[in-house]
Amino acid sequence: MTPPDPDAVTLVRDHTVYACVTGSRAFGLAAEGSDTDRRGVFLAPTPLFWRFTKPPTHVEGPAEEQFSWELERFCELALRANPHVLECLHSPLVEHADATGRELLALRGAFLSRLAYDSFTGYALSQRRRLEADVRTHGAPRWKHAMHLLRLLAAARDLLRTGTLTVEVGDAREPLLAVKRGEVPWAEVEARMARRAAECERALSRTPLPAAPDRRRVEDFLVRARRASALGAR
Repeated sequence: MTPPDPDAVTLVRDHTVYACVTGSRAFGLAAEGSDTDRRGVFLAPTPLFWRFTKPPTHVEGPAEEQFSWELERFCELALRANPHVLECLHSPLVEHADATGRELLALRGAFLSRLAYDSFTGYALSQRRRLEADVRTHGAPRWKHAMHLLRLLAAARDLLRTGTLTVEVGDAREPLLAVKRGEVPWAEVEARMARRAAECERALSRTPLPAAPDRRRVEDFLVRARRASALGAR
């Protein structure tokens, strides 16, 4: 990992509004030796946007397995139903949330919409193609990636059915770990993927999710955060 710019490190250190653990530990799929993936959101001070050189939209590090987005970029991605960003926002393992972060968490429902169908299933399809390429080239997929693809499709199905994004896999933990260990034949894994994709499509026709996210509500929040920063509240 390339060492981040010192100014970027300062943004993450001094201006993080929300931080959480994502990945296997948040999903309930961690094993001994699993990484701890940390994600966060920082609010760059508004005066930094008055310069020709704008603050970064994201920062990798400074710790291992740490990645942070600037608030505006995070909101943009969440409005597009980016799976990784939405799962970050719904992680059960929150490590930090200041007043702005708590307001962001309270807005979680405003980001959810039927766009999740295309974003989640589209990402899953791209990952499945990679797995199929691995099978053709190496005779087997990357089983860990296969496990996470099944998990993602199940999360998308449940989101479309209920209108709520649940990150933890619950009772699905052991069947998913069996896939990760390579104990389930690839043909069966493919069949499960196809069933999950079909379940997502059926759920879309009856989903309680709105057609589009509440962009105005999110934008109002962003404007308030920028204004408070400009007035020296941060």
